[in-house]
Amino acid sequence: MLARLLVVALTFFPLATRACDLCGCYTPQVESMPKEKVSMSGLYTAIAEQFTHFGSLQFDDREVANPTGQRLETSITQFVAGYGINDRFALQFNAPFIYRDFRRPEGFAIDEGNVSGFGDVSLLAKAVLWHFVSTAWREFNVEEKNPVAIEHESDCTCSVVALGGLKFPTGDPSRLQEEFHEVEIPGAPESGIHGHDLTLGTGSYDGIFGAQGSVRYKNFFAEANGQFTLRGDGAHDYHFANDLIWSAGPGYYLVRKRDTLVGFQCVASGESKDVDRFQGRAAEDTGVTSVFIGPRIIASYDQLSGELAAEFPVLMNTTALQVVPDYRLRASVAVSW
Repeated sequence: MLARLLVVALTFFPLATRACDLCGCYTPQVESMPKEKVSMSGLYTAIAEQFTHFGSLQFDDREVANPTGQRLETSITQFVAGYGINDRFALQFNAPFIYRDFRRPEGFAIDEGNVSGFGDVSLLAKAVLWHFVSTAWREFNVEEKNPVAIEHESDCTCSVVALGGLKFPTGDPSRLQEEFHEVEIPGAPESGIHGHDLTLGTGSYDGIFGAQGSVRYKNFFAEANGQFTLRGDGAHDYHFANDLIWSAGPGYYLVRKRDTLVGFQCVASGESKDVDRFQGRAAEDTGVTSVFIGPRIIASYDQLSGELAAEFPVLMNTTALQVVPDYRLRASVAVSW
């Protein structure tokens, strides 16, 4: 079953900074689990949560003062339903619910509030491109009157999974209309939070392309993931830039039995995104290149699997003035039938 073979990961993908709130799709990830055979057949569901706290202001690559206490707290809850057609192919549907709480200057006043609702849904197809299992072996308990064969799993497994799909413009893009009305007042503090940060959707049909890879040798494992979003034309004359997100890292299984697994992993993740375009011109405060590092705990029992992770920025290159993340937390649970 899938939950014995997959451990939850996101966001899709996913999931570095603000842009990832709109593009990263969580998808259960093939890892080196106790079972030898990668099987994607059957139904599975999952819930994945990512909470990000943006509390620092940055101009280009330099942190600046935040006298008005600007902040943005974002919660993305992805509801996932999937079906494995066979051992090689699966379809998956993602529906994110987004909640954003913010504080920002508006002229000489302070604007505080929140926005919430479902974001852009996605339909993905996944395929196992390659799966390698080193030869398993058996031994016989010769002390018994009737010797019984005891199977031992192989020492090494490797897998590569590709995914592709389409994101639909189901989220409310009305916050993008703020871009038409922004006016800088001389002497007033500048806001690092704008309509493109608060929107629930892009208003565009976007292509999603990605790959997941894993390798295990005994209790040691490593993973790498990447996801690229090719943006279409957005709503309100606002065009989000194409986005690349990735994650990778080594880990160790503290417990690895036939139906039970507990592992620890050190994960590096990041994003690379050019500036968006509004009315045909560059939106200078939207580009980002970031790298996060943090611990991740994974666990699986029978048909249930999940994860907990915390990540902290070690590199944050932005363009113009932006509010940037101080940390993010992720948790998820998946179950299969």
